[in-house]
Amino acid sequence: MAATPIRKSSRTGIGSLLLGTYGKDGELHYAGNVGTGFNDKTLRDLAEKLMRLKAEESPFATSKAIARKAHWVKPQLVAEVSFGEWTRGGSVRHAVFQGLRKDKKAREISREVAAHVEEETVHSKLPASLKVTNPDRLVDSASGIKKIDVVRYYALVADLMLEHTKGRPIALLRAPDGVGSEAFFQKHADVSKLRGLKEFPRELDPDHPPMLEAGTTQALLSAAQFNVIEFHTQNAFGRTYEKPNRILFDLDPGSGVEWAQIQEAAQLVHAFLEELGLPSFLKTSGGKGLHVVVPIKPYYDWDTVKAFSKQVVEHMAMTLPDRFAVKSGPKNRVGKIFIDYLRNGRGATTVAAWSARARPGLGISVPVGWDELASLRGGDHWTVATAHTRLDVGNSPWAGYAKAAVGLAPAMKAIGATG
Repeated sequence: MAATPIRKSSRTGIGSLLLGTYGKDGELHYAGNVGTGFNDKTLRDLAEKLMRLKAEESPFATSKAIARKAHWVKPQLVAEVSFGEWTRGGSVRHAVFQGLRKDKKAREISREVAAHVEEETVHSKLPASLKVTNPDRLVDSASGIKKIDVVRYYALVADLMLEHTKGRPIALLRAPDGVGSEAFFQKHADVSKLRGLKEFPRELDPDHPPMLEAGTTQALLSAAQFNVIEFHTQNAFGRTYEKPNRILFDLDPGSGVEWAQIQEAAQLVHAFLEELGLPSFLKTSGGKGLHVVVPIKPYYDWDTVKAFSKQVVEHMAMTLPDRFAVKSGPKNRVGKIFIDYLRNGRGATTVAAWSARARPGLGISVPVGWDELASLRGGDHWTVATAHTRLDVGNSPWAGYAKAAVGLAPAMKAIGATG
């Protein structure tokens, strides 16, 4: 859509963009506005670009729907905007700004005609069968993200995320009143109210209600409609539940730790795992730290795998006591990084790749290559608002993950000798 005037606001840079498309009559017709999907940098950059295009009069065809208080500019920039639907008046509803496009000229932008899309192949649009209640409810005041934006985000990344959630017991973090409010962590739920979510056989964990699986797009979207922001998975598949098939090291920084120290810590863990003959894969946490994931063959039980992961952490803390802490309490890791091995216990969970985090800014956990580590700006390098910039890369940094799993016995023997 052609982006044109800047609506006034107290927010830094701009308030919102008024949008337009060209009709068959050659005139620019008002198509609503977009006020979400921006971060501070985007707002400043847009303001600079638009101020250089300042105009005295409205470029739109006459319309009563256009806000009176606006700064007009020449309609030369093209914005990519995702949205829920068109209103009868010809405006977009629930719009989210995705970025500027340079591959098209503003004069080429006309209203697109919707095409039928099968529910299972939905990406940026929601299936018609999903009813989103309270779509305009603010989820995160820091980014302006609303509930509809969260649901649409999970529709966008569903295919990528399902590679990490399918087949694994999952836990859901619900935040009905948004980021900063009371949240609820659920490992069990009434699946009759959450279409697509399935229950594992109760025999896997007989002392508790059945564990859940989010193995379809519908499951992710139903959960998001249920105010779920975070999806956490366990380290084993349901079919081989008593034998985990991965080890996870969560690099959790204490107070006073700089990002550069976290990057260095990840490299050190990577190097030590290589010495043990273990492959490792990296992902952002969506929060402050990083996750190092080791795929293993499902042979040993939970206690054995957890004990091994603890040995790794103890070795790192003993070798580099000024950088790593072996105890998790805040007082024990001031200026240090706690490598959380407790995520490897039976029933423990870790936020899944592509899951959003219920934190200001709504960072997301993203698979990355080790060669990308130096360029990361933080554990929340990507957010719900900027996820579209990573979609072309997707899960490719983990392309070899499925075939990389190794038996743990040689590493257990090696670390025993090292210790």
